[in-house]
Amino acid sequence: MMEIWHAGLGWPTASALLAVSFASSFITIAFGIGGGAVMLAVLATLLPAAAIVPVHGLVQLGSNAGRAAIMTRYMRFDLLGPFAIGALIGIVLGGSLVVQLEAGWIQIGVGLFILWSVIAKPPAFLKRSGVVTGVFSSFLTMFFGGTGPFVATYVKAQDLDRHAHVATHAMFMTLQHLLKTVAFGILGFAFSIWAGLIILLIVAGVLGTLAGRVMLAKIDDRRFRIVLNVILTLLAARLIYAGVVDIFFSDTAQLPTGGRD
Repeated sequence: MMEIWHAGLGWPTASALLAVSFASSFITIAFGIGGGAVMLAVLATLLPAAAIVPVHGLVQLGSNAGRAAIMTRYMRFDLLGPFAIGALIGIVLGGSLVVQLEAGWIQIGVGLFILWSVIAKPPAFLKRSGVVTGVFSSFLTMFFGGTGPFVATYVKAQDLDRHAHVATHAMFMTLQHLLKTVAFGILGFAFSIWAGLIILLIVAGVLGTLAGRVMLAKIDDRRFRIVLNVILTLLAARLIYAGVVDIFFSDTAQLPTGGRD
């Protein structure tokens, strides 16, 4: 069985990752967002740098697809088309770049945008910006992995109830992670090396989704939005902090990048 971890991870590390995968999926479906960022942060401390974003993307694909499958009836499919067009453009643009972006400034910019979306009422144009949201978030996800908070600001602007919010966000992120996984496969990332770990992480994520759904059914819309805003604020603060550290202390400190799915 140790052959499953021939990429270099032992059972203690793998077991810890399984627990995190369960917990992150529970957080995401119960409170709308945040689990992807938790998963990304943990993977960033345990995996080689080149594997973090691709492995995180495939694990999140499984997690979001499971969440979408059990909440299909709540999805706003009318919002999918514009986002899908933008996501495809963003993935193609991101995958075509051969140099790393200036990560710090982008993290700070996205973090400030998320804070603005929490503090201020999103303007009317944001409700019609599915293409822009798809392009920008999908472009960034090729480099930083966790762009769920940015997508969540667009979903939040639609004024959906808690079930529709979680289901629609899962629909968007499933598509985005699917496109990202295909792109990394085309670019030559060896997913097969990590296949055993990824499969078990996805299974743990699905179990976390089923458990978190019980919490979602018990929390009312007002409390859901309060928790969602708190999580968005914390993730935005983390992005801004990581961006500042990346810009001013990049030679002496390395922090995981991204937001959450």
